[in-house]
Amino acid sequence: MERTSTVIRKTNETNIQLTLAIDGDGESSLETGVPFLSHMLDLFTKHGQFNLDVVANGDIEIDDHHTTEDIGICLGQALREALLDKKGIKRYGNAFVPMDEALAQVVVDLSNRPHFELKGDFPAATVGTFDTELVHEFLWKLALEARMNLHVIVHYGRNTHHMIEAVFKALGRALDEATMIDPRIKGVPSTKGML
Repeated sequence: MERTSTVIRKTNETNIQLTLAIDGDGESSLETGVPFLSHMLDLFTKHGQFNLDVVANGDIEIDDHHTTEDIGICLGQALREALLDKKGIKRYGNAFVPMDEALAQVVVDLSNRPHFELKGDFPAATVGTFDTELVHEFLWKLALEARMNLHVIVHYGRNTHHMIEAVFKALGRALDEATMIDPRIKGVPSTKGML
């Protein structure tokens, strides 16, 4: 069973091709046009032990918003499709990740019930040219399209780059746990009989 999906999304604002392999080895090839987002996706991939390939062309001459948001949409769709019927998955994942003075926690439930919460404030409005408000946009669209319950808590930190980096590393690790196949689980991990 190969848990891999490719999503192609073309709009007037972006043209994206994204391939996600859940059972990977932490390798990525990222051409997003948004350097900070590429850095965060590389961390996500490495810490989640996924494989991720992204080629994105967006209207970054305006700003990074559409490209960042649409990559979140594509990644969420790919995750949902790659999970197939979700039989045998652990479903829940939780990870704390420190990055120097910052500490982030990510908790996920691959429940088919999309919800997103982000607690914590980033001290700076930008990291380089990247608007930090786009972290919320990316994560919310990821949660919505993956149909997962995603809670992100930035417990503390001073350096915005460190805080966001801790979030993306924790996201990878939490999703790695949630997508793992547990041989003890028969069918899907729900008393409803479906996810």
